[in-house]
Amino acid sequence: QVQLVESGGGLVQAGGSLRLSCAASGRTFSNYRMGWFRQAPGKEREFVAGISRSGGRTYYAEDSVKGRFTISRDNTKNTVYLQMDSLKAEDTAVYYCARDARPFAYGSDWNRDDMDFWGKGTLVTVSS
Repeated sequence: QVQLVESGGGLVQAGGSLRLSCAASGRTFSNYRMGWFRQAPGKEREFVAGISRSGGRTYYAEDSVKGRFTISRDNTKNTVYLQMDSLKAEDTAVYYCARDARPFAYGSDWNRDDMDFWGKGTLVTVSS
């Protein structure tokens, strides 16, 4: 069983920055792609950013976060990060990290249904 634990959420003013972390248990972290999703009140959970197994390829929700958010990972620490800059009120949501269920998966498709393990989420609130 894999456990994912997010941290780093909080309250920030618009224009500010936060860095989220997601620590994973288990010894096969580097075999899996990792993603960040978010869910705002009354909305469905949506893809935010994803990263390949090695960290060499990154993917972002084009219209909403690209250019402001940066995903990275440290396989020696079993941790994936989400650096969020120039935050906007519409970024307010619970942020979840998740593991792609398919070892050695690759490509630009990131779907909730393909993720098998999820963290409990960390709340990000951006005040305007």
